[in-house]
Amino acid sequence: MLEKKISSAVIKRLPRYYRYLSELLDKGIDRISSQELSQQMNVTASQIRQDFNNFGGFGQQGYGYNVQILKNEIGKILGLDRQYQVVILGAGNLGQALANYAGFSKRGFRICGIFDVDPQKIGKTVGALRVSDMSELAGFVRENAVDIAALTLPRAKAPEVAGTLMELGVRAFWNFAATDLDLPETVAVENVHLAESLMRLSYNIANIPHE
Repeated sequence: MLEKKISSAVIKRLPRYYRYLSELLDKGIDRISSQELSQQMNVTASQIRQDFNNFGGFGQQGYGYNVQILKNEIGKILGLDRQYQVVILGAGNLGQALANYAGFSKRGFRICGIFDVDPQKIGKTVGALRVSDMSELAGFVRENAVDIAALTLPRAKAPEVAGTLMELGVRAFWNFAATDLDLPETVAVENVHLAESLMRLSYNIANIPHE
């Protein structure tokens, strides 16, 4: 893979580049300069060039960037040139919302199963999926080579479920439970704290200068 260590700040910007490039293609734009891209993204042209140079650079002087090629290259860096099998643990409102979001499949994330322990939810249909009993999870993961588990269950259950899934071979967790997962470095974890995001927004509101 990449020989040099890429900063987390650069990695965090890559999905945003990918999204803007996708929007440019939807508008029929097939070439763009770093200056034009910077104006749309509110990132300096210098920063854009520095970010892309971490991966060898993708543009040509006097030409700019081919939008489709640049999107494809960033997609490869992000691992979007393959398909991922995703299961959702917890069929509450958030779990159902994730299961119903069509944008994941367009990026290569295939939601293949959703599980819960609540008898009132088990057997119901969410999107194209039937909610399965959590007792069926181990067999399902083994049969479907699951890559990613989205955890939308209570915080007390999240560590135990994550540990079980890790033993079954799952190596990535999208964690919406209100607790951080402490897993080995060989496991990828993205902790998503919705309340913390709102608190950051609250801070920004409270600190906006008044005219």
